[in-house]
Amino acid sequence: MADKNTHNDMLPEDDSNNSRRDFLKKSSLFTALAMAPPSLVMASENKWDEKLAAYFETVPLSLEINGEKHNLKVEPRTTLLDLLREQLHLTGTKKGCDHGQCGACTVHVNGTRVLSCLTLAAMQQDTEVTTIEGLSKGKKLHPMQEAFIKHDGFQCGYCTPGQIMSGISCIKEGHAGSREEISEYMSGNICRCGAYHNIVDAIQEVKEGGKQL
Repeated sequence: MADKNTHNDMLPEDDSNNSRRDFLKKSSLFTALAMAPPSLVMASENKWDEKLAAYFETVPLSLEINGEKHNLKVEPRTTLLDLLREQLHLTGTKKGCDHGQCGACTVHVNGTRVLSCLTLAAMQQDTEVTTIEGLSKGKKLHPMQEAFIKHDGFQCGYCTPGQIMSGISCIKEGHAGSREEISEYMSGNICRCGAYHNIVDAIQEVKEGGKQL
């Protein structure tokens, strides 16, 4: 009796099976790409086949960053953090955990502190974004930046941009009435070097100085 597998190999392949296999292959590919970090996708885009790249839509985005108007096109899943760092090269905003747990990516959107790693860029149409680069006026540092230097509120400096942005918001939100309150409302910003005491000193001085923020 003929071997069943050998017999089947001699038959022409069914068109529906080919279509199903082709669909599964494409689905697996797009699923893998959809789960890839946006920064990896952006870094690899020049290597893609043009037909593959065409599947990824971009959306128009108009917003103001550090007082400058930007008209951009972004991939819908791009975070504000990746837009700032990868597309606009504003690398002062740091990517720490990339899961909203360390605060290193804190920026201001319409005057409110947000975690840019958890914020979709495409949702920021017509907003005003301020990053650490937008605080100083020429060579004149922001009062919070000056206070951090004075009180040695940083060591490695990686978390410092997020700490400064959060410190400004902490005062504006009315949560800097005491050292304990400052510590509580700055708890979302992690400093691996342990400069918390000095950070609180800096924020407290700016609050008590009553300087325009």
